[in-house]
Amino acid sequence: MEKLGKEFFRRKNVVTISSELIGKFLVTNFGNMLTSGMIIETEAYNGVTDKASHAYGGKRTKRNEVMYGESGISYVYLCYGIHHLFNIVTNEEEIPHAVLVRAIIPVDGVPAILKRRKQTSITKKTANGPGTVSQALGIKTANSGLSVIDSKFMWVEDRGIKFPKKEINAGPRIGVDYAGEDAKLPYRFRLSDNSVKRIMNEYYS
Repeated sequence: MEKLGKEFFRRKNVVTISSELIGKFLVTNFGNMLTSGMIIETEAYNGVTDKASHAYGGKRTKRNEVMYGESGISYVYLCYGIHHLFNIVTNEEEIPHAVLVRAIIPVDGVPAILKRRKQTSITKKTANGPGTVSQALGIKTANSGLSVIDSKFMWVEDRGIKFPKKEINAGPRIGVDYAGEDAKLPYRFRLSDNSVKRIMNEYYS
């Protein structure tokens, strides 16, 4: 088990980072409740040149300013006034690349996750969208700007799980039709359904 350091997130290719986060574990420790999940879906956002990115064209606002910070910082924003969406900033300072974590398989702290999700058992829908990921792990917009490198509350672990490339599907991102041609870019990575089913069976059968 190894905590991912700044060198992992500082790299220039956000698409590569996004794909390599599949199989890693996002861990939170809020209120002395440690919870985690295996990352099974991500999306890459390629900064100022990416029409789907909040930083397209060099846009800077109070909300997205953390995207211009150092690698490994959390960018959490509110979608539709309801869903807290969790991203990790990558690349160097002033280059606003980020990876959205879209889905996880819950692993640690299941009772806390179920309580947050108001469920009685883990299913494939427990954390199968970016809003439910944050809800399951207790992540809020108040955590935007929190580092996943040196924080006691949130980090990413490599637990030695590797998937062949054929088990990771690449395709267009979801809900970014406004981005025109950029909406078609294969910047979304998802562990294959068969792999997800196998892992769910390992943990919850």
